[in-house]
Amino acid sequence: MAEDRLRTYRGKRDFGRTGEPSGRTTAADGGGRPRFVVQIHDARRMHFDFRLQVGDVLKSWSVPKGPSADPADKRLAVPTEDHPLEYEDFEGVIPKGEYGGGTVIVWDHGTYEPLSHDRRGRPVDFAESLERGHATFRLHGAKLHGEYALTRFREGGADGEEAWLLVRKGPARPGHGTPDPRRARSVRTGRTLAQVAAGTGGDGAP
Repeated sequence: MAEDRLRTYRGKRDFGRTGEPSGRTTAADGGGRPRFVVQIHDARRMHFDFRLQVGDVLKSWSVPKGPSADPADKRLAVPTEDHPLEYEDFEGVIPKGEYGGGTVIVWDHGTYEPLSHDRRGRPVDFAESLERGHATFRLHGAKLHGEYALTRFREGGADGEEAWLLVRKGPARPGHGTPDPRRARSVRTGRTLAQVAAGTGGDGAP
């Protein structure tokens, strides 16, 4: 149930202070392809948040350097808590002193196709493939397109946090690398991080 899966998310936030969604209206999407979102988060450390809809929550990873269209770039991805589906649309300023305090923009969003399969080529449930530590999928976003894989290379535990790699599969797409996050614009409003922080700008451009 999403209620249980969002317990950690809710426990870290004061919804009387932050404009982030509490997820209380979240319901599983019964039709269409699952969603994904990539947000740029100017918090204590600048990073990209990569989120895939799995059932009734967004499974989330912090990707310091952001996703790349170059298969040679193996990007570190550190799991974070599950987020509500409504978080796909969140853009704004998380107040200082709150968990993740800083500015957030929606850099890209869209749908994805699960592609995970077993050694015999039979489809594997996407949530199960993540549990096993390797999942492949094809993104259909405004900026990101093509096949990617998430692979766990370090288990979490007493010696350190769990870690994954996010890698593009197939040919590189010239001219579609990760942008300078401070110059990147929201796919929703056309605004930069600075404009969102200041409450100005926006022309609807991606």
